[in-house]
Formats: sequence, structure tokens, C-alpha cells
Amino acid sequence: MILVELALLLRRTRVWLCWLLLCALPALVAVVVSATGILPPPGQGPAFLSAVATNGQIFPAFALALVLPILLPITVAVVAGDTVAGEAAAGTLRYLLIRPVGRLRLLVAKLVSVAFFVVTAVTLVVLTSYAVGIAVFGTGTTTATGGLTLPPVDAGPGSVASLSGTVIEPVDLATRTGLTVAYLALCMLTLGALGIFFSTLTDSPLAAALAVLAVVVTSASLQALDASAAFVDFLPTAHWLAWIDLYRDPVLYDAARTGAWVQAGWVAVAVGAAWANLATKDIAS
Repeated sequence: MILVELALLLRRTRVWLCWLLLCALPALVAVVVSATGILPPPGQGPAFLSAVATNGQIFPAFALALVLPILLPITVAVVAGDTVAGEAAAGTLRYLLIRPVGRLRLLVAKLVSVAFFVVTAVTLVVLTSYAVGIAVFGTGTTTATGGLTLPPVDAGPGSVASLSGTVIEPVDLATRTGLTVAYLALCMLTLGALGIFFSTLTDSPLAAALAVLAVVVTSASLQALDASAAFVDFLPTAHWLAWIDLYRDPVLYDAARTGAWVQAGWVAVAVGAAWANLATKDIAS
């Protein structure tokens, strides 16, 4: 069942289009920055952008910061919202469940396919942006990252500077980037699980996707309110930027660890709600 869902996912044009858009946006920014030579001064502009002109190895971090707020959640919402609602809209859900396929098994297969999309999306952004960053900006010495002014460091070729101003060797940088991919994939899996839940409530994939985006907008809006201080740490978007601490030296894991537990809780609640709804729902389409 899982292999069937993965094959179905890979046959959908919109999935490949989502991956293409996620990879194309950072590449476009790299070309524009390289062509104009205009960068924000340290302390201003998007995270990590002020450092990429001197070392393309840090470009994947900027690319992730670029797609995280809007484009990545939209693509996840579109794909996840289509999981169950798409089957219902096409009239194939009832026939699928007539076969000896349990509803829990179907739900797990849908979740795995969404997780595959999320992990692939984040990984492709990192790999393509790394290739583009090296090709456009090279691998020189970096003395500033994250839009912050850092003390000069004696970094050799292939090394970059951490947010703390110390040198990060290439192997260490790859490890930190791998942890970042895993963390952001978990954050986006929360949206995927919510998308599956909303997808069990409606026959419209668009409505399910919009519901996910509504959660994102609401969560981000509540973060800005002092009145939500009592529960802000439990909002799904509250810890999205905790991965930036992985580029400090020593690595600050506390925020990322807390964020991982919060995201795991949201995934568990969303999947449980989706199963409860799908297990008791009368499938008429």
C-alpha cells in the first residue's frame, strides 16, 4: 500500500512542480545577487544572505530561510490536502476502501507519502542550493553569517564561520545541515499531518489546503501577541527558526529539542484526529 501511494505521488505533475518551484526560487535569488552585486549590510536583510557572496557553502542555509515562511508551507499544504480529499473528489475513495485495505493502513500510507514529499523537498532545496551557491559564489572564507557582524576568523578554504564567529569545517557543516534538514522536515510534517486531517473532513483538496494555511497564518499571528505568551511555545510555527541555533558554536540544541517535541505532539494529535474521523466516517464518494 505504501509503495502504491509513493508511486501515485511521483506520477502527479503538481508534486514535481512544487519541487521545481522550491529549488528555482533560491537559484533565482543567487543569480540576481551575483548579477547585481548588491547585498544587505551585516545585521540587515534575510538570514545568512550577507555571507553568501563570500562563501557559497552557506547558501543552503539562506535557501531554507527563504522558502520556509511561505513557499514550503504552501507546497506541503497542497500535497497533503489532496491525500484523502483528492480521492473523494475523484470518486475513488469508496472503491479503494472496498478492497481489503483497512482505513488505518490507508491513513498510514498517506502519511508516509506526505513525509516522503516533505523530506525530498527539503533535501532538494539543500542540494540544489549548495550546487548553485558553489557555482555562483565559490568557497571562499566567510567571516559573517546569519546577517550578523562577527569577529574575523582565520578560516581556511572550504571552511565557514559559525554564528558565534568560530570556524566550521566542511564535515561539521554537512552534519549541521543534515540536522537542519531533519528538523525542518519534522516541522513541515506537522503541516502534512494537519493537511491529512483536514482532507478527511472535506471532498475539496483546495479547502483542505486552505485550512492548513489558515493554521499557519493564525499561529504566526498569535506569536506576535503578548496576550498569547502563556501558550505561544505550543504553536506549530513557534519553533520554526530554532534550526538557526544549529549553526552556532557550540551548538545550542535546547530550542531545537523543544521544537521537535512540539512538532511531534502536533503530528500525533493530527494523525489521531484524522484516524478517528476517517474510521467513523460514512464514505459516500
